[in-house]
Amino acid sequence: MAKRLRFMALLSGAISSALILSGCLGNPPSSTSDSSATTPVATPVNKNAGLEVSTINLGYIPILEAAPLVIGVEKGFFAKHGLAVNLAKQASWGAARDNLVLGSVGGGIDGGQWQLPMPQMISEGAITNGNKVPMYILAMLMSQGNGIAASNNVKDANLSINLKTSSPGHFETFNQKHGRRFKATYTFPKANQEIWIRYWLAGNGVDPDKAVELLKVPAPETLQGMKNGTMEAFTTGDPWPSRITKDNIGYLVATTSQIWKSHPEEYLAVRADWVDQHPKAAVALIKGLIEAQIWLDKPENKDAAARILSSRKWYNVPLPVLQQSLKGQYKIGSAGKVASDPAMGPLFWNSDRGVISYPYKSLTLWFLLESMRWKFFPGTVDTIEQAKAINEKVTREDLWKQAAKEVGVPVKDIPSGSSRGKEIFFDGVVYDPEKPQAYLSSLTIKK
Repeated sequence: MAKRLRFMALLSGAISSALILSGCLGNPPSSTSDSSATTPVATPVNKNAGLEVSTINLGYIPILEAAPLVIGVEKGFFAKHGLAVNLAKQASWGAARDNLVLGSVGGGIDGGQWQLPMPQMISEGAITNGNKVPMYILAMLMSQGNGIAASNNVKDANLSINLKTSSPGHFETFNQKHGRRFKATYTFPKANQEIWIRYWLAGNGVDPDKAVELLKVPAPETLQGMKNGTMEAFTTGDPWPSRITKDNIGYLVATTSQIWKSHPEEYLAVRADWVDQHPKAAVALIKGLIEAQIWLDKPENKDAAARILSSRKWYNVPLPVLQQSLKGQYKIGSAGKVASDPAMGPLFWNSDRGVISYPYKSLTLWFLLESMRWKFFPGTVDTIEQAKAINEKVTREDLWKQAAKEVGVPVKDIPSGSSRGKEIFFDGVVYDPEKPQAYLSSLTIKK
């Protein structure tokens, strides 16, 4: 009986996931009031590319990290290399995970945009009820471009990147005044966005497990939650933080670039069985992605990118919001101080740390170390040895290097090693990938 109930639950989930995808693949472009945002004529797929397969189904969430995938489709970069990429908008990160488990043969997806360590934990079955679906991380999609926003209900606190100087003791005072803990939210647990808000709090001497109530809330619901006072802060990718400031619902406390400049953000990851069966197509996918990222990073293309992304077909977000987000134009703090610095905004290709797109194992490992710090996945990632073993299996640098060479990336821009070197955070903590235990030991607040 128990087995039958479990089967029915899995079947129900599969049907629900399939319905989520229904209508997402191959939809005609939606009309838009901005004629400049209409979809370009599709670029014919290069049928002479000699790939094992000509199509791949990828999932995306409509935040800036997905921009290279959208631009790769719209500007024909994937098609140029012989691959038709069908992008399916996902209702949530949980839906993306479930559709990945289904795979395209089951009406789902082959891969797409992911917060880390989702690909590693899907591979290990830690977030898929023990169902291991091996994945490969193929490239970083973007750096920076995320933020922590606070409600106007806590505007007087003037929360900032440095709580020790801007609002010391705020959380203790808030909790005493309201008889509950300060509520901070994210869109998926135990991944990028929760990690950013945890790092910001802990770096300021605030224990996120004691002083704050952390909750998962879908991004669209945060707008209403901040309006009605049911949450005080949230973290996610732009354009959501920028929308909150533009709509005067709250203010931008800090950007993730202030937490860690040129930090790793979301990644392109694909089912390992798809890549193993179609290695040439996997390289073609990365080639198209690289070209899309290079195009996106050019200042002269920011407005055109914003017009494409803002359309109802893709993000359905006001054009000015995306223009500001892509150019790194922010209003930070309760006073709304204007900050315009492209180097602190979303980066798709170039940074002061080299090429953004490259899947450095030193960076993908960091998310597993943070998982150890907060004991996110007991029994799966408990030791550095386990973290390293998982990282070695999932992160594929070799395919990126092959794609970069074939697409003509200068040799000087192709990393020769798996480490980007030492990383420094806003609180002065140093992450040396060669000494992961020293990094963990240096963290004063952990679980």
